[in-house]
Amino acid sequence: MDSAATLERHPPAGVARQVAARVRRRFPSLASAFVPALAAAALVLLVRPPAAAPVAPETRVEETRVKGLEPRLTVHRQRDGAAEALADGALAASGDVVQLAFVAAGRAHGAILSVDGRGTVTLHAPESGAGSVPLTPAGTHALPGAYALDDAPDFERFFLVTAEAPFALEEVLAAARSLAGRPEARTSPLPLPSRYMQASFTLEKSSP
Repeated sequence: MDSAATLERHPPAGVARQVAARVRRRFPSLASAFVPALAAAALVLLVRPPAAAPVAPETRVEETRVKGLEPRLTVHRQRDGAAEALADGALAASGDVVQLAFVAAGRAHGAILSVDGRGTVTLHAPESGAGSVPLTPAGTHALPGAYALDDAPDFERFFLVTAEAPFALEEVLAAARSLAGRPEARTSPLPLPSRYMQASFTLEKSSP
């Protein structure tokens, strides 16, 4: 209701007189006591602005994040037609066929490589090219092919390197080559800038 328009059509003084006259006609004995108060109440109701419609509280959609989940590798050994889940540090042997899989945990780009006890660096994903590969951000995803362990001694250590943006493989491979062949290659992270996140999975190699 537009208060200004209402007041123009019904001037306050006229409304007060109409209210007073009606009260005197219907309740002559009470007119002197209540006419002024009723007239004032009528004016208040006439000019009071309508109550504002209730405003719904702002709805906030909170971003859902999976706390504590980080990129990681899983490794299964293929044996007798079945897939055996291996734990980090499990014992393996030359000739074992393993299937690598990754969990990107929201990271958009990555690469998978390995370093063995002989100091050899092997690129697993991508198998060729100069840049990282796009990663499916959720779920566990196996690489297209399995990998047969060679006769390199001591260990085979797989790395998953991830980042928010595409990256050149050479920086990652150079870091792997600098670590390979050193005593700390079994346990130390790749010497990479903090924009990268890395996870590793080590298989201990049994002696021939």
